[in-house]
Amino acid sequence: MKIALLGYGKMGKVIERIALERGHEIVLKKGSNDAFDGLTDADVAIDFSIPDAAVGNISACLNGNIPVISGTTGWLEHYHDMAQLCEDKNGAFIYGSNFSLGVNIFFELNKQLAKMMGNLKQYKVSMEEIHHTQKLDAPSGTAISLAKDIINYTDYAGWAIGNPKEGDIFIDAKRVEGVPGTHTVNYDSDIDSIAITHTAHSREGFALGAVVAAEWIVGKTGIYSMKDVLGL
Repeated sequence: MKIALLGYGKMGKVIERIALERGHEIVLKKGSNDAFDGLTDADVAIDFSIPDAAVGNISACLNGNIPVISGTTGWLEHYHDMAQLCEDKNGAFIYGSNFSLGVNIFFELNKQLAKMMGNLKQYKVSMEEIHHTQKLDAPSGTAISLAKDIINYTDYAGWAIGNPKEGDIFIDAKRVEGVPGTHTVNYDSDIDSIAITHTAHSREGFALGAVVAAEWIVGKTGIYSMKDVLGL
């Protein structure tokens, strides 16, 4: 499989290594200021770039009939535009706030816990996410996905990283050197607390999931998620 890497920072380099180990070929390694030379040779593209570049990268792929996997966060105000472009072009697209196989299992655990806690009003929900200092967006896309799933099954109406209003889930977004990603969901009452946590030990989990998603989407059309890839 021929892969175009859109974004060639630390994550892009880990994706490259894992893709090569799995027998794939890299035909484009695009940094922020590079052209798309080689994109038309690709069977699939993997976008781990920056928020300002994501829409342009995804658009170029969909307009060029190249299936695209995007793990870039911080651009989701344009998600529906990209989804519409994918439908218009009969393309293939997966966006994931987190491609780690473990995190996607964590997403499902979070949903199940939220369903069970929805009627227990004595518990107050909060979240903590910790990432490396190079991460540009806060809170993380993973934290937002977790919050949205909690909102779907409880009376919470939104989330906030500053001073939460009544009905908001407080997300404590921390940036610590060398931390790949840790997410904790807390349910606290006066008598006890319940917490679930996912801790990434390296970037390899995110990179492997992105390559697995790229392998899965080739030959398909439509808009998918990691839940589809993993059959969850």
